[in-house]
Amino acid sequence: MEFIASFVDAVNNVLWGWLLLFLLCGTGIYYTFRLRFIQLRKLPYAFKRLFANISLHGESADKTGMSSFQALTTAIAAQVGTGNIAGAATAIAAGGPGAIFWMWLSAFFGMATNYSEAVLALNYKESNEKGETVGGPAYYIRAAFKGSFGKALAAFFSIAIIIALGFFGNMVQSNSIGDAFSNAFKIDPVYVGVVVAFVSAAIFIGGTKRIAFVMEKLVPCMAVLYVVGCLVVILANITELPSAFKTIFVMAFSPESAGGGALGITIQKAMRFGVARGLFSNEAGMGSTPHAHALAKVKHPDDQGVMAMMGVFIDTFIVLTCTALVIVITGVWDDGATGTALAQQAFGTVFGPFGNIYIAICLLFFAFSTIIGWYFFGETNVKSMLGTAYVKWYTLIVVGFIVLGSGLKVDLVWNMSDMFNGLMVLPNLLALLALSGVVVKIAKSKDSEK
Repeated sequence: MEFIASFVDAVNNVLWGWLLLFLLCGTGIYYTFRLRFIQLRKLPYAFKRLFANISLHGESADKTGMSSFQALTTAIAAQVGTGNIAGAATAIAAGGPGAIFWMWLSAFFGMATNYSEAVLALNYKESNEKGETVGGPAYYIRAAFKGSFGKALAAFFSIAIIIALGFFGNMVQSNSIGDAFSNAFKIDPVYVGVVVAFVSAAIFIGGTKRIAFVMEKLVPCMAVLYVVGCLVVILANITELPSAFKTIFVMAFSPESAGGGALGITIQKAMRFGVARGLFSNEAGMGSTPHAHALAKVKHPDDQGVMAMMGVFIDTFIVLTCTALVIVITGVWDDGATGTALAQQAFGTVFGPFGNIYIAICLLFFAFSTIIGWYFFGETNVKSMLGTAYVKWYTLIVVGFIVLGSGLKVDLVWNMSDMFNGLMVLPNLLALLALSGVVVKIAKSKDSEK
């Protein structure tokens, strides 16, 4: 076990040191220029499509896919997770408030990457032996690289995402829910895990139709619940808002001048933790959200591409930013706490003891929606690699991991989840870069319609 732990740590130090940050940001910058700053040019159109498609009782999903809004909410379910609370707090604790600026910058470029992923997922979607529409990186990886190499690379991606998200990732999410409820309500985490597993299983066995039905209702409600709570804290400290923004920008480029030097915070730390936590939260370039966008029933791939950009926008510029502002504006960011505890401390300055309960409830919704989204992404890859006959076994294993994760906090599981998360990024980015010409062509074909 010590050898495995050391090996996993060594791999993560390489992957999440600078390699993936450079590759993910580099891909986003590359697509930003190739698509002529599409995240700015088409942002008004993206908002128009978002508000035109919002519905808590949209069309029923079927074998041929789901509505554009259902696809977006399923993607956001995975994007908006514990990283928006614990991840943001950890980045600020380790990299200072300046990390928020680097979160914003990485998300800006990530919007172009996510657009490209969604467009390619739709362009290369297929129908399986049951007539179900399926798509995602495994499908466009095989299109990018023909022959045995493409098949091997697609299989590598599928195995990595099934392990990273379906198994270990959902174990981590269940653990977050168990911890939060144990701290807030003194409930045995295992009992919480059993309930979460039971409800999750009821949704899993309903297939794409039930997942879409739940996500289109759960995601908007949980986002509003959390943002409203954040706004209460921000409004209670509204006079400190200008100072909070000043601190963010100053500490992004000169931590020492804002007192960060005394805490050992440097520009490098602010950049590293801000970019890493931002990308981990919005998942741009990681190859997860394309599985949902591939099922969108739209007239043109670009229509869902701009909706995918809104997923990054909502995750980082709205939800994650709300967490960051609450922590900075209340002045608790340098008190020594980190992760969820830091967020609870910030909310506690206004909500008192209810702050712990509030964060526990929000974490439940965030982590539960992520469990559903990550299960769905893993299921798509089980179908791609093994066929639909093996889905039931995958479902049983995921449910088991949810229960196990709720009461078993093992650092190795968290680290292995990070490792496989990193490994699945590599084949996805290779395909994105290889198919950049296809993305540009599709984007131009939409522009020419106007």
